[in-house]
Amino acid sequence: MQIQRNLSRLALICGFVISPFSPVAAKPSFVLILVDDLGYMDVGAYNSKSFYDTPNVDRLAASGMKFTDGYAANPVCSPTRFGIQTGRYPTRKNATNFFSGRRGGLFNSAPLHDRMDLEEVTIAEALGKKGYSTFFAGKWHLGPTEEFWPTKQGYDINAGGFSKGGPYGGKKYFSPYGNPRLDDGPDGEHLPDRLASDTCAFMEKKQGKPFFAMLSFYSVHTPLIGRPDLVAKYKKKAAEINGAEFGDEEMTWPKNGKTRKVRILQKHAVYGAMVEAMDLAVGKVLKKLEELGLEDEVVVAFTSDNGGLSTSEGSPTSNLPLRGGKGWLYEGGIREPFLVRWPGKTKPGSVCSHPVMSTDFFSTFVKAAGGKVEGAGPIDGVDLMPLLDGGKTLEREALYWHYPHYSNQGGFPGAAIRMGDWKMIERFEDGRVHLYDLANDPGERSDLSKVHPERTSAMRDKLHKWYQEVDAKFLQAKGKEGRQPWRP
Repeated sequence: MQIQRNLSRLALICGFVISPFSPVAAKPSFVLILVDDLGYMDVGAYNSKSFYDTPNVDRLAASGMKFTDGYAANPVCSPTRFGIQTGRYPTRKNATNFFSGRRGGLFNSAPLHDRMDLEEVTIAEALGKKGYSTFFAGKWHLGPTEEFWPTKQGYDINAGGFSKGGPYGGKKYFSPYGNPRLDDGPDGEHLPDRLASDTCAFMEKKQGKPFFAMLSFYSVHTPLIGRPDLVAKYKKKAAEINGAEFGDEEMTWPKNGKTRKVRILQKHAVYGAMVEAMDLAVGKVLKKLEELGLEDEVVVAFTSDNGGLSTSEGSPTSNLPLRGGKGWLYEGGIREPFLVRWPGKTKPGSVCSHPVMSTDFFSTFVKAAGGKVEGAGPIDGVDLMPLLDGGKTLEREALYWHYPHYSNQGGFPGAAIRMGDWKMIERFEDGRVHLYDLANDPGERSDLSKVHPERTSAMRDKLHKWYQEVDAKFLQAKGKEGRQPWRP
């Protein structure tokens, strides 16, 4: 490392630049941080008026590139995690809802494949082929039995990843955890801090060798439980905030003639404590990189698997001005914090508004490592390096989302396509479409489908062609004599 730094100083004296990832340096290592259920407006880097304190995530944003239009591959967890691991749209394998999620509504949901098959090539497997040590910590939720868990999917070490979608055993967010893939710590040890500590230990052991570490927090998923000291802090903050906490969102399930309540004001003390604890854990990882002298060598990326919980399960956060939240195809359900710090590539404090998706990490990291960007089928994610290098565009016409299910957060079955600043949503119960101009209406309040019928038709045609390409499945009738759902 000291040699590299001396070379860099010499380069500056001589009037040329050596990138940290030039042939002089080792292959780039990667730390990918995935937060569960974190909303777009939950961190200060995206919301200067956020109720939650996130100085470490904000520092990461200031030291790298912030994507304003970064997306999850799906409005709920397992499909997005599938997309991150494989670089593929989860629709290609019918992995379109959280695994085990089979809620019905007016119709039955589409078939659900509730595991990431071993034939899939994960980002860990692809990097492992290039000599990388691989590590996973936290939430997995990509298969029902041990044969589908991280160490069977390319990860050398698994600290806490198994079938469950939340910390439901033991004392939940505190030790003893009741997690078959995580040894208990001292009584009362806090889960996000423990996962960060395990990540730090792995990086310290592997310094000098290329590595890929994925820190996949269980935070800020339910159950809503926070550190008592932080809960007390946010209760004091909340007491100083006035205003209506809830408004009305549309109701789609169950059909009871009432609207669904949506949180419109951030002031949930326990959730605030959970967000800050996650941020402190991120800070621990960033500090360890500094202590090891790796902050100029390791790529750090940060994102979430779906939008913040605003319409169900305690409705702890607000995504306003974005509409909806987890389980919804509106921006509040799929637009995420999306940060990348790539030494020698990203300009500190840079901002990119080009739409990107979490499926893109696969192609970006594997290509940078000199690996082959290939999987069990077509790879949908693209290499983000043209944007990270300061470019303006990618050669990609559209992004797609497909959610043929009824969410327990109230979201409706449907799909969406984004092309440029335009986004179209298609509902699967009746085939209705909505068109939004996200540049002028990020809250998706003004449906322009009737104002721009040609654009709507063209985007709908493109979406339907994509259905065919990925073999998309749709709602099913209830029983043999049941009402038939709409079909594209």
